[in-house]
Amino acid sequence: MNPLLRDRDVEFLMNDVLDVHSLLRLPYFAEHDGDTVALFLGAARRLARESLFPSYKPMDEAPPRFEQGRVFVHAHMKALYPQLVDLGIIAASRPSSVGGQQMPLVVTTLASAYLMAANASAYGYAGLTAGAAHLLEAFASGELKARYMARLYDGRWTGTMALTEPHAGSSLADITTRATPQSDGTFRIEGSKIFISGGDHDLTENIVHMVLARIDGAPAGLRGVSLFCVPKRRVAAGDELVDNDVSVTGMIHKIGWRGLPSLALGFGERGDCHGFLVGKANSGLAHMFQMMNEARIMVGVNGVATASVAFHEAVAYAESRPQGRPALARDPSTKQVPIVDHADVRRMLLRQKAIVEGGLALVAKTAMLSDLADHADDEATRARSKLLLDLLTPIAKTFPAERGFEANTLAVQVHGGYGYSSEYLAESWLRDQKLNSIHEGTTGIQGLDLLGRKVVAAGGAALRTLAEDIDAQVAASRDAGVDARLSSSVEHAVRSVTSLTMELAAKGVAGDVDGMMLHSTDYLDAFSTMTIAWQHLAMATAAARKAASSDDERAFLRGKILAAEYWILTECPRLEHLVDLCRSGEDSYARIRSSEF
Repeated sequence: MNPLLRDRDVEFLMNDVLDVHSLLRLPYFAEHDGDTVALFLGAARRLARESLFPSYKPMDEAPPRFEQGRVFVHAHMKALYPQLVDLGIIAASRPSSVGGQQMPLVVTTLASAYLMAANASAYGYAGLTAGAAHLLEAFASGELKARYMARLYDGRWTGTMALTEPHAGSSLADITTRATPQSDGTFRIEGSKIFISGGDHDLTENIVHMVLARIDGAPAGLRGVSLFCVPKRRVAAGDELVDNDVSVTGMIHKIGWRGLPSLALGFGERGDCHGFLVGKANSGLAHMFQMMNEARIMVGVNGVATASVAFHEAVAYAESRPQGRPALARDPSTKQVPIVDHADVRRMLLRQKAIVEGGLALVAKTAMLSDLADHADDEATRARSKLLLDLLTPIAKTFPAERGFEANTLAVQVHGGYGYSSEYLAESWLRDQKLNSIHEGTTGIQGLDLLGRKVVAAGGAALRTLAEDIDAQVAASRDAGVDARLSSSVEHAVRSVTSLTMELAAKGVAGDVDGMMLHSTDYLDAFSTMTIAWQHLAMATAAARKAASSDDERAFLRGKILAAEYWILTECPRLEHLVDLCRSGEDSYARIRSSEF
C-alpha cells in the first residue's frame, strides 16, 4: 500500500535534521515527550492510511451535490469527519486553555501532511476550522469566544474564511460587502463571496464564516476593511441556533479537491444577516493575515503531500512494471526489466524525490520556526525565528505548489499511457496539485510579497539572518565531510541572491519600483532554488554524520545524499540564469500590448 509519506523521512527530519525533541524542553511543551509525539503521529498515520486514503477515489468521483439551496457531501465524509475530530487535529497545537493539546506545530504539521496526502479534501474541513477558531482566539471578544470558538475547536461546528468577491478576486482593496452598525453593537452584513471552501455542507449543525467587509463610511481601500464573525446560524437566547440569512447561491465545479465544496455565498439577501466585529474596526486585513499566512504554509504542506503520494505511487509502479530490456541486450528472448532499471525513469524518480524531500524539509522548518517564534524562552530567539518565518512563508507556499506540480507531472509520465487515464490515481493528484499555486495568493502575488516586502523589511534584516544560517550550514557540511561541490554551490547561491537583492532594492529606493519588481516571479524562483538547496545540504550533512547499522540504512542515507547532489548540482547553476535575468531588466512582457497577443 502507498505509504503517503515515508515514515523514515519524517523521523529523519525530526530527529537528525531539526532536533524537534529540543522543543519539548521548553515550558510550553512540558506535557509532551517522545512517547506522546510518537503516539500522535502514529494515530495520524493510521487514520490517513486506513480511512482517509481508501475514501479518496470515491470522493473524487462523486463530489458534493447542490440541491435546493443545500450542499450534501459524500457519504464517506460523514464517517471521516468524526475521526478527524477524535484525532484532535483541529486544536492539537493550541493552548490547553482553549481545549488544545499544546503539541509542537512542527509535529502537527507533519501529522497533517499524512492526512493531506491521503485525502486533501477531507482534511480541508478540519484545517479551515482550525484557522477560523484561531482567529477568534487571537482577536475576538470574550463573549464571541464563548459562543463560537470552543465549538469550532472541539469540532462540533466547522469554519471558513470568506474573503474573495466575484468582481475583486485577489484584490481585497476592492471588496464591497457591507457591514451596517446596529444599536446593539452588532452589524448587518450584505454582500457576496465566492470560492468559499466548505462554505456549506451537511456534516455539522453550524458553519462559522470569517468574513471581510467594509463598515459603512469606512475609508476606501485596504484601510477600510474589517473582520466579522458571521455564522450560518447564530446563537440566540438560551443557546438556541437560529437562521442567520447566509445562503448558497452557486457551486463551483472544480477539476480537483473535489470532495470539498467551493461555493458562492450570499449574505443578507433578506436583510437579516448578523455579523460580529472581530478585533478592531478597519484592521480586518491585518487580523485575517494570521489565518492567511497559516493557510499559505498549509497549502505548501499540501503541495508536498500531494507530490509525495504520487511519487511513492510512481516508485511502486516503476518497480513492478516490466518493459524493455537492457541497452546492450541483443537477444529478443532476454527477459524484460522493470522500468526502474532505465536511467531516464530513475531521473524522473530522483527529481520527484528531490522536490518532495526538499519541500517537506522546508515546511517542517517553517513550522518549527513558528514554534520558536511563539514559545522560545528568550526574546532574541523569538524575534529571530519570527524574522525567518515571515521571510520563508512565500517560499513555503510556492515551492511545493509549483515544483510539486512538476513532480506530479513526472509521476504521470512514469506511469506512461496508464498515467493518462482515470483508472490510475496519478492523474487525479495532478488535478489536485494545480490549485495549490492559485489559492491563498497566486505565485505572482507571492513573488511581489517576497521581493516587495519581505526581503527589504527592516533594512534586509531577515535576509541577513537567513544568510547567517546558511553560512553556518555550509560550515557544518564541510566539517561533516559532505562533497565540497555541494557546500561551495550553496555558498555561491546565497551570495548571488544577496547581491541581486541589494541591487533590486537600490532600484526601488531610487524610485524605479517597476524596474525592481519586473522579474519578481523569477526572483521568487531563484530564492526558492537557493532555499531548497540549503535544506538539501542540511539533510546531506545529517546523513553524512549518521552511522548506518544495516544495508537498508546505508541505502536510505545514500539516497539523501544523492538527492542533495541532484538538486544542488542541477538547480543551482540554473539559479545563475534567473539572477542574470532579474538583473538584466529584460522587459518584453512589460512592453507587449494587449492587441499584440
